[in-house]
Amino acid sequence: MTVNPDYLSPCGLYCGVCAIHMAHRSNNEKFKERLANLYKGGVPGKGTLPGSENLTAADIQCDGCHSGCLFMHCRQCDIRNCTREKGISGCHECDEFPCAHIDNFPMTVGKKVILRSVPYRREHGTEKWVAEEEARYHCPECGNKVFRGAARCNRCKAELDLD
Repeated sequence: MTVNPDYLSPCGLYCGVCAIHMAHRSNNEKFKERLANLYKGGVPGKGTLPGSENLTAADIQCDGCHSGCLFMHCRQCDIRNCTREKGISGCHECDEFPCAHIDNFPMTVGKKVILRSVPYRREHGTEKWVAEEEARYHCPECGNKVFRGAARCNRCKAELDLD
């Protein structure tokens, strides 16, 4: 398995299954509009990204945390900045995990996944963590690849709880 280093997010939210990245890669405008609404707080109980009041579908673009094309939240992410300041590649290398940055993470699903993902990466290593994240996000009914946080498969409409 070839691991794309751009997708190895410091926080534990593997970029290869990120909705922002997948919408950008496929240039799916309808999906981008739904995501802009979600991150602005338009979906009750999901959270709101700081500074997202004016977010539009055009802002839904990212090629991974270590790429030159970052989503607005990734550019201003406290977790990303913290790991850079500490000179580590991610929370899986930090003795202070979980910390206030994790406790205050603005998106409900993201926080849940971070708390699951970081200990797994720490225990099993990056390659196995990537393989697990790639394998996890497929519809168990039809096998369609889905994004982290998906509540329903976009192909067969099966309800999902993969996070």
